[in-house]
Amino acid sequence: MTQPADVIIANAKVFTADPTQPQAEAVAVQGRRIAFVGSAAAANEWCGPHTRLIDGQGCTLMPGFIDSHFHLLGGSLQLGDIQLEPVTSPAELSQAVRAYAAAHPDAPWLVGSGLRYSVMPATEPLTRHHLDAIIADRPLILMAYDVHTAWANSEALGRAGLLAGGEVVAPNSEIVRDAAGLATGELRESGAYDPLLDLIPPLTEARKYELLKLGLAQTAALGITSVHNMDGDAEQLARYAALDEVGELTLRIYLPFDIKPDTPRSALIEAVAMQQACQGEMVRSGCVKFFMDGVVENYTALLLDDYTGQSGLRGGANFDLEHFIDMAAEADRLGLQIFVHAVGDGAVRRTLDGYAAVQQTNRVRDSRHRIEHIELLHPADLPRFAQLGVIASMQPDHAISNLSSSDPWPALVSNRWADAFPWRSLHQAGGRLTFGSDWPVVGQSPFAGLHTLLNRQPWAPGLPDQRLTLAEGLIAYTRAGAYAEFQEHRKGQLSPGMLADLVLLSADIFTVPVETINQVRPVLTMVDGRVVFEG
Repeated sequence: MTQPADVIIANAKVFTADPTQPQAEAVAVQGRRIAFVGSAAAANEWCGPHTRLIDGQGCTLMPGFIDSHFHLLGGSLQLGDIQLEPVTSPAELSQAVRAYAAAHPDAPWLVGSGLRYSVMPATEPLTRHHLDAIIADRPLILMAYDVHTAWANSEALGRAGLLAGGEVVAPNSEIVRDAAGLATGELRESGAYDPLLDLIPPLTEARKYELLKLGLAQTAALGITSVHNMDGDAEQLARYAALDEVGELTLRIYLPFDIKPDTPRSALIEAVAMQQACQGEMVRSGCVKFFMDGVVENYTALLLDDYTGQSGLRGGANFDLEHFIDMAAEADRLGLQIFVHAVGDGAVRRTLDGYAAVQQTNRVRDSRHRIEHIELLHPADLPRFAQLGVIASMQPDHAISNLSSSDPWPALVSNRWADAFPWRSLHQAGGRLTFGSDWPVVGQSPFAGLHTLLNRQPWAPGLPDQRLTLAEGLIAYTRAGAYAEFQEHRKGQLSPGMLADLVLLSADIFTVPVETINQVRPVLTMVDGRVVFEG
């Protein structure tokens, strides 16, 4: 007799992401693993006196979403900042900052997160003078939604010694100055704004815990069961491991070791130590993260051609090719997986060139090295992803759905629209795609990403249609995400023996009009056989 299941979800439209059994009606869970996938009638054999029966009501049951580009701790800690994502005008910005300042009269520094570059008119960049008019007696720093630019008022700049301009030694960073040589208040990349962040009093451990738990709760409510965290060190790894030890971690985390331009080659052994410290079911390491360039919006993304209307300006890079090859070859030799942030087509090409050189230096292996973002890609580099076995880790909600958006991105590279966010082109060229959000750069919701993926329109006649099908998108959020972290035999699809990470949705997602797919929500999320959200 079959040993009874702990949970059976039946009467569902099961999207398994398993190519050998794409669809089913029911799933049975025993302990931490899936025991059965098949018909509702056959699922009855797994029912016992203590089995919990859940009626799927004809809605989609699918593997839990794997967000392949996420910042769990950073995004969670931002939940305590001034929330600027909804802000669309200078008046709304002033209102949001003043309301927060009034509600937090004892906060020594005021910090905002999520600000859009389009908050100001294109002809009037945001400066310290605008911020001084909002609040001048306390230091104020506002972070762009992509965390690649910050704006500070005069009080903050003065405390950091940057009002007269200061000196930036980090590559690809800039304190923007006015004609008199004074700081305008705009700080591009971390090398410019880190001196201000270093002055902000750190949060207490109790507050960090509170905010992290809030971030985890939001993630569970969106059906996300695993994340590839795109920043990391031994301290952050230990934080998640401690949560796991007491049963409070509600999603699986794959965490890299950060490599900065000044990281010595010898420090890579720390990444190996992190890998050895955590290789459990919930918290894992074994990878490293590079930043090759910045972002298009502040001209720090490395391009092959000039930015529109900016003769000779092609952005910059944090690593020259030789430096990257040296560090990447050592990481690869140590058996580590490599993630590289590369937004511009120049940065993508440099990373691909580096990976090719690493393969010549070291033996070719199943490395599954990755490039993160790929917002611009030269057509000549399309086939190289398949040729080199490089994974394209992309974030659909970074793309601008149409030109009615106030986002400045399209205007800055208007001669390269055909090569922007090339999901379909990469897929057709045989590249492996995996999707994520890049939270808190955009919201956590995979349904928002699917909405952009399915509804994006070409920005001009004759441009390629880069949309994917819903099934292709779901695979990129599930099975492909598992592959991108060497876990395809353990999760990412619903089949017997797989880890019980799954999500039951509020509708049959395949019958929902694509225009409203962002309104679909999870009604139940299960991680490791445990229900972590129900509503």
